[in-house]
Amino acid sequence: MSQTIPWSDITPDLLARYATPAPRYTSYPTAPEWNDTFGPQQFAAALDRADQDDQSPLSLYLHLPFCRARCLYCGCASWVSQSTDEHNAYLDALAGELTQIAARLPHRRRIRQLHLGGGTPTTLSVAQLERLHGLITEHFTIDAQAEVAIEVDPVVTTGAHIDALAGLGFNRISMGVQDFNPDVQQAIGRLQSIDITRTLFDQSRRAGFGGINFDLIYGLPRQQLDRWNQTIDQVIEIGPDRLAVFGYAHVPWMRPHQKAFDAEPMPDSALRFELFRSAHDRLVDAGYVYIGMDHFARPDDELAKALADRRLWRNFQGYTVFRASDLVGLGVTAISDLCGSFAQNNPDLSLYSQAATAPRLATYRGIVTTPDDRLRRHVITQLMCNLTLSVESVGRAFAIDFWQYFQSERIDLNRLADDGLIELDEHSIAVTPAGRIFVRHVGRVFDRFIRERKSDGPRFSKTV
Repeated sequence: MSQTIPWSDITPDLLARYATPAPRYTSYPTAPEWNDTFGPQQFAAALDRADQDDQSPLSLYLHLPFCRARCLYCGCASWVSQSTDEHNAYLDALAGELTQIAARLPHRRRIRQLHLGGGTPTTLSVAQLERLHGLITEHFTIDAQAEVAIEVDPVVTTGAHIDALAGLGFNRISMGVQDFNPDVQQAIGRLQSIDITRTLFDQSRRAGFGGINFDLIYGLPRQQLDRWNQTIDQVIEIGPDRLAVFGYAHVPWMRPHQKAFDAEPMPDSALRFELFRSAHDRLVDAGYVYIGMDHFARPDDELAKALADRRLWRNFQGYTVFRASDLVGLGVTAISDLCGSFAQNNPDLSLYSQAATAPRLATYRGIVTTPDDRLRRHVITQLMCNLTLSVESVGRAFAIDFWQYFQSERIDLNRLADDGLIELDEHSIAVTPAGRIFVRHVGRVFDRFIRERKSDGPRFSKTV
């Protein structure tokens, strides 16, 4: 698979048309389409259905929402708290929810993917993380070969955290970096030296972590190309296994703290594109494989191998090698994806905790997918993950005449082909090297909800 992006083909006109908002398609239908007619009763029914597949393992995601300070760019559901009492109360709520979920899954207790996300999970103490792990393993069995991952902030994560996590079986760790430039860090309210980051990286390697990811963000205030290039070069020198290079999503109507950037110099669309292009080229020149959208990995990483074998998949943690594994989310705002349903817990911390400790399921919205939803999800996922789609295989799998079913979409696909983003014939759809940059728009063609709505509105981040 070609690693060369023909940047000269991405003209200012093409960039203006496609560097626009589009979903990331970690789900389909996407979250804006879910509704509150799906509640605890519907989620309980989905769990009961999931339990019938007693041969398949689960993926488990736990949301730990606390941070010690507010990063001004943050778009995540998080609460600033250093209170041990608040953290312990939240663990009590998770204990209640775990008990409820396990009771609905008496035959489905094997875990092959465990992810602790946030917030900043390592805001919790070592003892609290050990308690949480005990709560999980009280009800579920983690496979010996499972992917067990956690997100950390190097500023608040200690060597004791790393040693304890390794001892508990964690084998993947994701570190927020964003940008090493001090001026940018001051603007975003996150001071994190390269020395702190390198020290935690080295501690993680010594503790046996084989999969270390760095998160970077472009499009932040005060970023300049030469200073950004320095950050990329410093990251390459440290040598993480994976990188996520996200575009900053400015959504102050959802995250009011982002209004602090109103007085800051922000990169325009042209500079945002240059920042991503430079990161891409530097990383690929250093030997990383471009996985897709904003992800990179070393050639020997599982993601790179899965891309080469065309067996990538996506869930709410992004790209994964675990295809279509049912995922159960626990904690405030957490999302579950199982047996044709999506379910989200209450985003209000107090209401979530009240429900979980009652105990009752904290589901507040979701959706039961239709056969059409599942067909479109398959098509979107194949194109976004593996960059090619066999028309005949989809037709056989879903008992449809592909081009008759998607005759309206064919018009938009022809436009993408004319713009050089896909190659199209009667038998297949393939994303071109240039199309990889805008692959979310390729998936968007098959999004029935957007087609009917005619506009995305301010719902999604820009593709670049």
